[in-house]
Amino acid sequence: MKVRGRRECQDCGYRWSYYETGSVACPDCESLRSVGVDDRSLHTDSPATLDLTPYRTAAAEGRLDDVVDDCKRDLRTYVRRRGFVDGGQLRPLDETLVAAAELLQVVDAFDRLRSPTDADHAYVLALLRDADGGGRPGPSAVTDALAPARGLGDANAADAYRDDLLAWLDEHPDSEARRALGTLRERIKRIEALQGDVSPSDAESLVTAAREIGTYLREDDETALAAARDRLRYSSD
Repeated sequence: MKVRGRRECQDCGYRWSYYETGSVACPDCESLRSVGVDDRSLHTDSPATLDLTPYRTAAAEGRLDDVVDDCKRDLRTYVRRRGFVDGGQLRPLDETLVAAAELLQVVDAFDRLRSPTDADHAYVLALLRDADGGGRPGPSAVTDALAPARGLGDANAADAYRDDLLAWLDEHPDSEARRALGTLRERIKRIEALQGDVSPSDAESLVTAAREIGTYLREDDETALAAARDRLRYSSD
């Protein structure tokens, strides 16, 4: 959506940035009577934080079953609020969003496993430990039982970034980038049809390709676009 980033309270005169608060309510007096004082810019991001501490503790104590619904709720809220255009500026696809998108799928899949292995449990713990700091295990660490969940998480993260890139392209047309995003969508649909059941490396390649297209658009880096095309071509073989 397009919003005016700078707002002024009509009751007390306080000025603030909508991009920082995500709200039209005055942070000084809480009045809802405010007006924008600059031009409208495309903005898809909202203030969002992710704190997995309670769920790390519960998992370490063997109580993840008790909090899994709350964990999924917090992850959904975080992923839903996150965007990649901030006041008209295109941002990278960051690791925290990717890890959160994966963890949402992995926690759900783990909760449905009838006989999770020690390796499955260790993988979930590793994700819970690092996801809110932008870390996650590499593809080789993913267990067979949780690989489809990782595939879906990566596909969802790549698709969310693709949506924002398309919105940004409406104001900054680029036919080559739009064509590459069309190919990316085809690869995402394939993973969705397979319910994530592809190799973790193939799934991660979609995230990398999405990032490379974003780098091309942000930095006019032709090499990044070429790399994305090659990566998407390889993933279709």
